[in-house]
Amino acid sequence: MTAASSRIPGTNRFRDRQEAGRVLADLLKAFAGRPDVIVLALPRGGVPVAFEVASALHAPLDVFVVRKLGVPGHEELAMGAVASGGVGVLNQDIVRDLGLPKAAIEAAVQREELELRRRERVYRDGRPLPDLKNRVVILVDDGLATGATMRAAAQALRRHEPERIIVAVPTAAPDTCEALKSEVDEVICAITPEPFQAVGLWYDEFPQTSDEEVRDLLARSAAGLVSQTDNATK
Repeated sequence: MTAASSRIPGTNRFRDRQEAGRVLADLLKAFAGRPDVIVLALPRGGVPVAFEVASALHAPLDVFVVRKLGVPGHEELAMGAVASGGVGVLNQDIVRDLGLPKAAIEAAVQREELELRRRERVYRDGRPLPDLKNRVVILVDDGLATGATMRAAAQALRRHEPERIIVAVPTAAPDTCEALKSEVDEVICAITPEPFQAVGLWYDEFPQTSDEEVRDLLARSAAGLVSQTDNATK
């Protein structure tokens, strides 16, 4: 298991998710053109980043839905996450330190599982997740703070028997990148600033990504692959 980290000379911030995706794609160029590679984005914010990665690598793009479990009253703080396939991850340190009751945790899980299923319907239009067995999965988000959502995604993906799981993000807390090494096959972080504090601090522009933008980027990626295939057969 390896981890790679590379600072961008002269800057600590990205202009937006699109620029971040292009920087990340450059770190992943060894995977370009490989038929066994697929890029999976964590929606919503990971999709604009992953679109740039998938476009540069000429790889298919899809989503893997994961929902953060926020601490009641402090939802920005993750106490865990749930992912497609019914996999859940809890940060036991936060649960213990805050004395969170079981009922509050179960309520949060039920609420986020409902939203998870809604997003899968909206983004996929009934399409199943692609076959991931024996494939190299590049799992992309716009950044990692605690890493709870990414850990949930990695654990859920293991059930699909991929050849390798590579976590790739533009920015992350250094200790989170280090901790993820035991969860996946490779971790690639473009920048690992310290103190980290929050993902959005490392972008000049960090607007909310809408469901419509996710659907549009998935459709554009699929259309681009079809066009590439058509050109290759001419």
